[in-house]
Amino acid sequence: MSFDDARRILTGGDHAATDYFRAKTSDELTGAFKPIVTRSMDEAGVSKKYDDLVGKYKTVPFAGSISFDVNDYVVAAALDGLFYMMAQQEKSIRTNPAARVTDTLKEVFGR
Repeated sequence: MSFDDARRILTGGDHAATDYFRAKTSDELTGAFKPIVTRSMDEAGVSKKYDDLVGKYKTVPFAGSISFDVNDYVVAAALDGLFYMMAQQEKSIRTNPAARVTDTLKEVFGR
């Protein structure tokens, strides 16, 4: 993180830090989440059910091709939810002094 990044986070909008972390960590988090999601979806039988459904869809005359990966969708949705919650917490910290529960948060955002 550069000093310019830190300045933009400090003086930025309600979710500037969340936006920074999303841009810098999404690829790595996707890589970390994907095997866990894939394993969980396989164990729950979701992947098999989805594959069966796609197989039936492909038998429909004139049906287009499907290039949808259910595991990628779940990973993306999980990360969207994670960053949404982070943004909500960040906004609270920036706008509500009672949400600044550490000395560092009080010092940084109390000005």
